[in-house]
Amino acid sequence: MDTKIIPLDESTLKPVPKEDFGFGDKFANRMFTQRYSVDQGWHDATLGPYQPFTLDPATAVFHYAQEIFEGTKAYRRPDGNINLFRPWENMKRFNNSAARMSMPAVEEEDHLTAIVDLVKLEHEWVPDVPGASLYIRPTMIATEAALGVHSSRSFLHFVIVGPVGAYFKGGFSPVSVYISDHYRRAVRGGTGAAKTGGNYAASLLVAEEVREKGYSQVLWLDAVEGRYVEEVGAMNVAFVYEGKKIVTPELTGSILPGITRSSVITLGRDLGYEVVEARIDVHEMLADIESGKVTEVFGCGTAAVIAPVGKFGFQGKDYVINDFNSGPVSKHLFDELTGIQTGRLEDRFGWTYTIEVD
Repeated sequence: MDTKIIPLDESTLKPVPKEDFGFGDKFANRMFTQRYSVDQGWHDATLGPYQPFTLDPATAVFHYAQEIFEGTKAYRRPDGNINLFRPWENMKRFNNSAARMSMPAVEEEDHLTAIVDLVKLEHEWVPDVPGASLYIRPTMIATEAALGVHSSRSFLHFVIVGPVGAYFKGGFSPVSVYISDHYRRAVRGGTGAAKTGGNYAASLLVAEEVREKGYSQVLWLDAVEGRYVEEVGAMNVAFVYEGKKIVTPELTGSILPGITRSSVITLGRDLGYEVVEARIDVHEMLADIESGKVTEVFGCGTAAVIAPVGKFGFQGKDYVINDFNSGPVSKHLFDELTGIQTGRLEDRFGWTYTIEVD
């Protein structure tokens, strides 16, 4: 892939923030774009200024939600270089999402190269602050300007980056989660395993409702029986039994195959825990919390890495986990994962891609 690099106008550059990163509301000065058409395939790859797009009101993405995205991070190492964490898995999942949404695949090596080149150019935006990182958001949208329910014949693929702090304001502190007993996130055979915006749009109403009740996240149950645990918020979820066994819902086609989830499974086993993928009945799980068998619960995903759950609310009753404290297993996994991601610990799994900064 030949990528054109467009010089930036120095007078319009945004300053690099040094603190108060927030999450998802600050972006670097450059972005990557490329376009697709049936006749030309992928073309016009460009590293240029971060700027708005101009799209026709009839553009397909506005009407039929044909779009996908990814989320990964770049971490500042102690030696000043930069780590990407398992970016190859993000490239694969991006294309898996594209296939489900009837969109063209992107050459995975070209996609990774574009991200590496963008991070190199914007390396000053990678924070050198504990708990902060550079969030990377690859996206593809349908751009054909025509109404009618069919797959678009043209697409835009772009990557934007920006510094972020902790996903939750409390950092590594337990969150309150409400179990939705009415609304559902996704169904087997649908798009739940694809990282597409419609899955998240369907969650927004419930998320706002539970915030009014004092909870910060939603636990989703399966859409067929309304009985089996699937995801929590925008994360996968795991349960710790008696401090020794980690159980996470098995992938059924309606659950996003999280890269952090996969890492927790591998890392947990390496650290000596028993890790199981299984169907988890919500009523049995809540009974196990009440009996003390479940000693910890945590969400896992790119944004928060590991997020302890302090209590569940379900059908008018609260179920408190570990006296609303984070537990040793989730902290162990968090410390190990973030240590590998930032280069503070040995990467014994070959998960990191190091970008050297001049």
